[in-house]
Amino acid sequence: MATTYSWVVSSMDSYPKTADDLTDVICTIHWRRQATQVDGDKTYFADVYSTLSVPAPDPADFVPYDQVTEAMVDSWLTQGLDIESLDANLDSQINDQINPKIITLPLPWAPAPVEIPKPTTL
Repeated sequence: MATTYSWVVSSMDSYPKTADDLTDVICTIHWRRQATQVDGDKTYFADVYSTLSVPAPDPADFVPYDQVTEAMVDSWLTQGLDIESLDANLDSQINDQINPKIITLPLPWAPAPVEIPKPTTL
């Protein structure tokens, strides 16, 4: 069972103008790290959500906001976060779904649920 990991960027906070006269400077990235694992007909999903503060850019290397790409932001996240720890957390969440430590059983005195057969099509 292979696990697929991905980034989802929800939003980015920016400074409208800095002391260096840079505009729309990204200062915080709101992100999710997600993991999906498919095992036959079952799909397991886990995610974590947080923010990353982005250091002030070097004016000589500044990329205007409208030229920032998803790949650039993904690379900032990868460089600024402990990916190994995040992915281990996601793997643990998925493992807990596959092998739950706590389950909820039906009440022993409650009648068993009745299954309604699905209609057949002709």
